[in-house]
Amino acid sequence: MNVVGKVAVVSGGASGLGEATTRLLLRRGANVAIVDRDIDRGRLLADEFGSHVILCPADVTDDSAVEAAIGQAVEAFSRIDVVVTCAGIGAPAKVLGAGGRPLDMDVFRRVVDVNLFGTMNVVRLAAARMLANEPDEDGERGVVIMTASSAATDGQIGQASYSASKAGIAGMTLPIAREFADYGIRVNTISPGLFDTPLLRRLPPAVFDALGAMVPFPHRLGRPDEYASLVMEIIRNRMINGEVARLDGALRMAAR
Repeated sequence: MNVVGKVAVVSGGASGLGEATTRLLLRRGANVAIVDRDIDRGRLLADEFGSHVILCPADVTDDSAVEAAIGQAVEAFSRIDVVVTCAGIGAPAKVLGAGGRPLDMDVFRRVVDVNLFGTMNVVRLAAARMLANEPDEDGERGVVIMTASSAATDGQIGQASYSASKAGIAGMTLPIAREFADYGIRVNTISPGLFDTPLLRRLPPAVFDALGAMVPFPHRLGRPDEYASLVMEIIRNRMINGEVARLDGALRMAAR
């Protein structure tokens, strides 16, 4: 798919991997609807790129809010061709904490709710709008790209909730791709390793630097624009379908 003039919905599109994706899509000639709770950052992007981007404020776990956001995108740009789901959270916690205290299930539920259920919420509602698109010469109507994590397979101690949520995304990629094949909608997932995002920037500098040193090659954290570059290649290359693509510099996380 050539993105020039196409319409993309990017959840979590106001920061981190999502922001890099938003910026690259816009630079390549697409229109973008940002679905994000960060209204201030979303407005900055809207001010920077003008009429080619709109902010659709929504919590991805809120069915009605996401439905309204998708409707806002269609109202502004008439269609949806691409959806990229980048919204996500992490809440490190052991299943048995200090003194053997069991994990707070509200913490576990919140992470799975945002990362897994939130992803499905955006995908189902955006894909439903893609059905109205006229198929192109290959029969393609749209492209869905979800975001998992290397933690889906290499989860560390304290990442049970995060790993479970990301493994769920990886696990539903092929079933959805097979289902959506009948509609001409491709479905893929990117599984990033350690990337320089606002989430990691919250860590102490020494820990942040140590994480980059763990990557075999290149010997650094991934850059958000490298994630965005893979998004663009997946959109462009029609034979990429039903895949979970690792993007981690050959990193395999240790237990802790």
